[in-house]
Amino acid sequence: MATSPDPQRFMRRAIDLSRLHMEAGEGGPFGAVVVKDGEIMGEGWNQVTSSHDPTAHAEVVAIRRACAKLGAFQLKGCEIYTSCEPCPMCLAAIYWARLDRVWFANGREDAAAIQFDDAWLYREVALPPEARSLPSTQLLREEALPVFQSWDRKADKVPY
Repeated sequence: MATSPDPQRFMRRAIDLSRLHMEAGEGGPFGAVVVKDGEIMGEGWNQVTSSHDPTAHAEVVAIRRACAKLGAFQLKGCEIYTSCEPCPMCLAAIYWARLDRVWFANGREDAAAIQFDDAWLYREVALPPEARSLPSTQLLREEALPVFQSWDRKADKVPY
């Protein structure tokens, strides 16, 4: 796993993005950059409120932009620098994108101190669906399962 030659430079960029776009009223105080071979491939900042998109967290935006720039759905060989420890959604996106490393500045406790507390979400995700506070009901599995079985047999599928 390669490490960028100047991690502080990239972290400072993530922090600058968090400050700049928070002060501009575009969303919460979060910024992120995806780096490959010492070059920024994608930048992101929190755009939840400005884009009316609850998934528009800095890390997700940076991942989307890096994937678009690289023409790939995986970011192997890349690292992400984020101004705060990723929330569960962003952490999952980072894993799905196959990033090599996460660098973060503020911790989850720092985020909780300013009312961005993800502790409850970390707990909820670990529970079986029937024990979560959000009601979840399995429905029409028999109709959906054949689609999965077709995928399993599909000769030209692109696994991810």
